[in-house]
Amino acid sequence: MRYESITVTGPTASGKTGKAVAIAKAFDGEIISADSRQVYRGMDLGTGKDLDEYDGVAYHLIDIADAGEKYNLHKYVRDFHRVYADILSRGKMPVICGGTGLYLETVLSGIVLPEVGENPELRNRLADKTLDELTAILSTYKILHNTTDVDTCQRAIRAIEIHEYYRTHPEEAALTKSVADRRLNSLIIGVDIPRDDRRERISQRLQARLDAGMVEEVRRLLDEGVPAESLIYYGLEYKFLTLHAIGEISYEDMKHDLEIAIHQFAKRQMTWFRGMERRGFELHWLPYNLSNEEFTEQVEAMMK
Repeated sequence: MRYESITVTGPTASGKTGKAVAIAKAFDGEIISADSRQVYRGMDLGTGKDLDEYDGVAYHLIDIADAGEKYNLHKYVRDFHRVYADILSRGKMPVICGGTGLYLETVLSGIVLPEVGENPELRNRLADKTLDELTAILSTYKILHNTTDVDTCQRAIRAIEIHEYYRTHPEEAALTKSVADRRLNSLIIGVDIPRDDRRERISQRLQARLDAGMVEEVRRLLDEGVPAESLIYYGLEYKFLTLHAIGEISYEDMKHDLEIAIHQFAKRQMTWFRGMERRGFELHWLPYNLSNEEFTEQVEAMMK
């Protein structure tokens, strides 16, 4: 085959998991998740794991960290390459599936990431800064394409910490640059969904997850001792659900604000994917409403 792996990506609520499962079945594959929050155990409804969709297909990098832990890009790259090599060694097809653009692009690029430890002195200097002030500081290091870096003060401080480390360690920063011959030989499929359809599916999916007990999931995590600030750190669903669970916002405001935030997140995802194309990645976009059989047939034709 022309490629050693297949990547399925797209915005939230596009149905990429079901498509990836169909592809994995067709190619005797196993799925590697590329979702920055599905790594956490017990955070199921809020991250949209939909584990029933896997239908017996083996999956990896889901439920590998405790809720409250600060799993990060460095850990993901380390774990991804271990799993990827293992799947190939067993003669299986790695099927990478997820919508976290930063995680996807990093592993597809073959980038190596030195581990960046905490900088207590820097953290102390930044501790009293507002989110707007932290965002301004971070913007002096880089253009802010990925706004999830500034969802919360904790995230912004960590992003500044990482960029300050690379600024003062140029020899290690060089390792983070993509090298063409290190790129994974992966066929990248984008699940293409029109904006209006995407918005409708996001709204329906949010209501379904609320009905299934998403608020109760957050209350359970809080009762188990996961700090509220840790859940808020994860952003999106867990930010708004936690603010509601601790009594800071009403249910109606939570649902309204969360729905808007998810729509904005999906838009940012698409911006990231278009950026990947500008940076030299070829994404093959297939309609979201193809049947799994039709979708898989088109992928099979591309693999030959």
